[in-house]
Amino acid sequence: MNKIIFAFVLGLFVLTGCDNQTQTESTAQTASEKSAFSENKIYFFYSNYCPHCHAALTYIKAKHPSLELSMVNVENAGGYKLLLQAVKEYKIGGSSVGTPFLLMGKNYLMGWAPEYETQFENYVQPFVK
Repeated sequence: MNKIIFAFVLGLFVLTGCDNQTQTESTAQTASEKSAFSENKIYFFYSNYCPHCHAALTYIKAKHPSLELSMVNVENAGGYKLLLQAVKEYKIGGSSVGTPFLLMGKNYLMGWAPEYETQFENYVQPFVK
């Protein structure tokens, strides 16, 4: 039940608040603005109650035990705010926002299933030491 409520609230915020820019704000943004997200980090947005988050983390730790992840809990106000910022910056729309959400440079993965493993492996290569 908590997962359904969380998904509904998240979808509501995304649909109503993320793309609400005025013309002045849109014009004021330039290509020179810096991202809040480092291209040298992997951001792992998660929820404690998300089974797909646990599956993704288990896979990542098993395959890449030394991989550094910046863990962002979307259940915290700061983590949720950062998620909304990522959604806006990466131009992810609608109800497709959820966890796990991994930002890897200019690439991202939303959700997790065994068929995502190949795509993850392609995206993670620049971060593997």
